[in-house]
Amino acid sequence: MTVEERLEALEKEIQQLKDIEAIKALKSRYFRALDTKDWDALETTLSPDISTSYSNGKLVFHGPKEVTNYFKEVMPATEITLHQGHNPEITLESDTVAYGKWYLQDILIFAEGNPYCGTQIQGSAIYTDKYVKVDGQWLIQETGYLRIYEESWQRDKTHYIKTNMHQPKKKKVIKKK
Repeated sequence: MTVEERLEALEKEIQQLKDIEAIKALKSRYFRALDTKDWDALETTLSPDISTSYSNGKLVFHGPKEVTNYFKEVMPATEITLHQGHNPEITLESDTVAYGKWYLQDILIFAEGNPYCGTQIQGSAIYTDKYVKVDGQWLIQETGYLRIYEESWQRDKTHYIKTNMHQPKKKKVIKKK
């Protein structure tokens, strides 16, 4: 192998590593957008032809607007969420197509003002994604998950939400003497 061939192979390997890191950052932005309810940011992670298969294939949506409209409807400010993706397995099929598997851990807490107030749900799932690179940016083209488990319970008075970024902060009233 010539020096030029070795250099070309090294450049290709570096680009593949950069692409894998970009895909990891993409999925991180997706989870953060869900939890912060930043629907515009969520939309920027999705390809124009996105299709979903959430909740063991029960929730199928097509197109970024359909996906974000669903989340806007079912995840109001009174639903506090935590979505964490772990142990990514990213496989590059080509320079513009990749696949990924993620281990999801999620928690949902229904806060004051929600019809399900006091309920907490947590679980895990395996996300399977397809990514496409469009104009130099990786986007999610297909996404969905299969649940491993889900449990729920009623929170008691010893467990309460002290701070919630989605609820307006209560002003302290200072009494004058």
